Amino acid sequence: MPDATALPSPPRPAHFGDALVERVRALGHPLCVGIDPHLALVPEPFRRGAMSPDDPATADAVEVLCNALVDRVAGRVAVVKPQVAFFEQLGWRGVRALERVVARARAAGLLVLVDAKRGDIGSTAEGYAAAYFGARAPVRADALTVSPYLGLDTLAPFLDAARASGAGVFVLVKTSNPGSGDVQDLAVAGEPVFVRLASALAPACDAMAGPATGWSSLGVVAGATHPEQHEAIRKQLPRALFLVPGYGAQGASARDAVRGFVRGPSGVLEGGVVASSRAIAFPSAGASASAAGWERAVDDALARAIDELGDAVARRGAGAAG
Repeated sequence: MPDATALPSPPRPAHFGDALVERVRALGHPLCVGIDPHLALVPEPFRRGAMSPDDPATADAVEVLCNALVDRVAGRVAVVKPQVAFFEQLGWRGVRALERVVARARAAGLLVLVDAKRGDIGSTAEGYAAAYFGARAPVRADALTVSPYLGLDTLAPFLDAARASGAGVFVLVKTSNPGSGDVQDLAVAGEPVFVRLASALAPACDAMAGPATGWSSLGVVAGATHPEQHEAIRKQLPRALFLVPGYGAQGASARDAVRGFVRGPSGVLEGGVVASSRAIAFPSAGASASAAGWERAVDDALARAIDELGDAVARRGAGAAG
């Protein structure tokens, strides 16, 4: 495959929500592959030098691994989700690797959802939005995760930039980590914080609904480890796409992951994507003793996830109401 950094950046879709849903419908499953290059988990064939954050060879090793993963999943999933923390820890070389991996993924026809969980006030939020949504942004994301916990006004720069560029925004509402309830489940005027937040996002979500599918480019993060709470979020946000972490390595099932989805025009459940990172990228050590072995193991893990999620949306969709 040609060096993606030497190619013109593909244009963003006119509307992220429509583009994502149409690709998921065509593929028949909602899998989103996370690109989380944990240094300790990098398979032996890709390791270089000490694999420490300050070793210049580490960023090159990470880039090679991530590019190989992009090549394995291209054409088989709608979207990939690089987590910026694993690149930022490597300094400027890691950020350069992120730029190149994102460029390669977009050149391969994948949508790129950058997992950065940004959130700040005023001009700082505008700077973050420009870094990922600007027309000449080095890391040109199709969507971005953001945090609302400094206040809803901090979301405005991201939403404005997303509307102007056709990009998407996923707001943290109910996350998959064990401590998420410390704040997100607190009762405020008789309702949990996450429900009140979902309700507050409804006007902006409706305003960003797509003309082709009705699904919005304003989505929410809703962890698969709390599936019983998905229905409360969906009630407040019927047009929001869910980004669902927690499936795979964190233990949630495929059926739990799609609990907040609804029946689409073909009778299949839709309404978001389900992220899996480590379970796809880091197969067992024995299977990763060679580059060819790693490729086979990734292909097998990818096929299992696709089958599980495809079955979950098809079987549950057949009997779903709505």
